[in-house]
Amino acid sequence: MSTHTASSRPRLPVVTALVTATVCAMSLGVSAGPAPAQGSGGGPEAVGAPLSQKQLQREVDQTLKEAGYIGLSLQVRDGQSRTYAVAGKAELGTGRPVSHQANFRAASVTKTFVSTVLLQLVAEGRLSLDDTVERWLPGVVDGNGNDGSRITLRHLLQHTSGIYNYDYSEDTGSTAADFERTKFDHHEPAEFVAGAVRHEPDFAPADPNDPAPDWNYSNTGYVLAGMVIEKATGKSWDQEVRDRIVRPLGLTQTYAPGDDPSLTGPYTHTYQQFPESTGWTDTSIRNASWASSAGELISSETDLDRFLTALLRGQLLPPAQQAELRRTVPVSADFQQVFPGLEYGLGVMRQPLSCGGARWGHGGDLEGQTVRTAVSEDGERSVVINASGKKADDVWLLGAEKRVQELIDRLMCGDGAQ
Repeated sequence: MSTHTASSRPRLPVVTALVTATVCAMSLGVSAGPAPAQGSGGGPEAVGAPLSQKQLQREVDQTLKEAGYIGLSLQVRDGQSRTYAVAGKAELGTGRPVSHQANFRAASVTKTFVSTVLLQLVAEGRLSLDDTVERWLPGVVDGNGNDGSRITLRHLLQHTSGIYNYDYSEDTGSTAADFERTKFDHHEPAEFVAGAVRHEPDFAPADPNDPAPDWNYSNTGYVLAGMVIEKATGKSWDQEVRDRIVRPLGLTQTYAPGDDPSLTGPYTHTYQQFPESTGWTDTSIRNASWASSAGELISSETDLDRFLTALLRGQLLPPAQQAELRRTVPVSADFQQVFPGLEYGLGVMRQPLSCGGARWGHGGDLEGQTVRTAVSEDGERSVVINASGKKADDVWLLGAEKRVQELIDRLMCGDGAQ
């Protein structure tokens, strides 16, 4: 998702298309069956000592080589201690090394920020997870079998609404030439939703009591969630994210760029090998307005770690809303082909660890970029990965994702020493 999550060819990669559009806008999963309501299944983590700097660098170098990325940056936090490793190039043709301090597009990790804001509004009594889309956005989701009066805010946050996962490339094309032609275009969120409702829904909105409902990853749902935030507060979703999360936590590198196609400060260039191309296209500079509340934010390794750790430790939500956040359902069968056993809460994902316990987080993907995050259940250990370089090749995408999943599990579980 991520796997994240920006050109005007708005395409937060769609994992329901599996590997054809970039493996996904999400994180990784390794088990089966739904998590308990509080997300505490699997027992405590049987983690070992964190990897040494030398071990970490060896893992990163090997991952870059095996996955075939151009650049890779990684941060591991254990308690208050942070360890970093980088490999590859920040910009082709320059020899400039990757920096762990660089800004990058967080892509679909934006969804976790948006879900947190919406749950804070629930805690304040300003809306309810059982409110319908129709109540807040009358007439916006209607036609072709779509019915906003049956879709709740919970459905949007958990990807159980059935609303079609619209991808602008359906209209603009998916080649390197298409990207270059449209990368500076502006799009409004309403355009994204209109594109989705031209399609019939994938399924009827889920029964809230169903432990294994129909599920499909839908960027459209989070664009709608951002629109609801604006309607409920009178301020844009990114203003609410800034005021409620970014400023209180001191996230100095996290912001929504709007129509500004650049990134502030140093950044690692992202590169995509598009279909029918043999070379790399630099996808770094692009208008991200299309991504909106589904994946527009720019952030950094340290900022994402600080936010996700605070969230998982219960510092941003009251207990009732924290429980809702962590109430997971299993993802669809097609997702599980790539991420076996992945479970989705309200804007967060849960994946069991091989050493026991689980990791929480969200991933994000854009053309040329992979972002993966993981935080232990107690918030004591975390991993943030930012990788550049993607190929439009199913075999490559599956292999790269498998290697990253293995790396995250190794880093979260440690070297086995006690």
